[in-house]
Amino acid sequence: MFRHQGKSRKLKHNLQIATILSFVAGIVNVTGFLAYNQLTTNVTGHFALFMNDVANLEFWKGTVYFLYIFSFLFGSFFSSYLIEKFRKNKRLNVFVLPTIIECLILIAIPLYSDAFKITYPDVIICALLFAMGLQNSFVTRISNAVVRTTHLTGLFTDLGIELSQLFFPERHPNREKLKSTIKLRLYIICFFFLGGIIGGFLYLQLNLKLNALIVGALILLASLFYDDFRYQFIRTKRKYTQRN
Repeated sequence: MFRHQGKSRKLKHNLQIATILSFVAGIVNVTGFLAYNQLTTNVTGHFALFMNDVANLEFWKGTVYFLYIFSFLFGSFFSSYLIEKFRKNKRLNVFVLPTIIECLILIAIPLYSDAFKITYPDVIICALLFAMGLQNSFVTRISNAVVRTTHLTGLFTDLGIELSQLFFPERHPNREKLKSTIKLRLYIICFFFLGGIIGGFLYLQLNLKLNALIVGALILLASLFYDDFRYQFIRTKRKYTQRN
């Protein structure tokens, strides 16, 4: 799911990566909100608050929301930059790089919070938004803009449009493709909600606080390990078959 690109990429690859990343985004979203009462997976709300402060001529107060927006933007930029820079390296799966960085961020934040008192929570929020910018960028690139996992506004819009198209088969004859797209949207939405529920349970009921982010990081690392192990297994099996 982290390797197939272009024509070799199928619906099942997008479903696999969408479920994992949207689940992790759900955990990050709820954990960040419960910890700091701020959205940590998208910037729509922050942009509204930023414009509100600007309208009230409270420019300095609005700076923090600008930093939130910039952090997500920079994460998206940095992820795409890494993909472009190392794309020619055939031995390296370029989409793993931003995923590893995201994992390191999700692990470093709770470890730091356990060891030190967090004096500037805005820095943590910016780090989480940067990580989500990384994730949204590389999953957009690898899926050819089919999968988005960190926010739901566009997904619900697309889902509403595609559901309406089911009622007009004469205008949209490719029913299988349409149903596949709807299925993908529903998977992302459901797993984002499920990740949020699990994140809330870990944070509140198990009292893990920010350590709930480590669960998200472990899920990402496990998916990377599984993907690489499966790739190596298939590659070895093909070599063995060719020799015989």
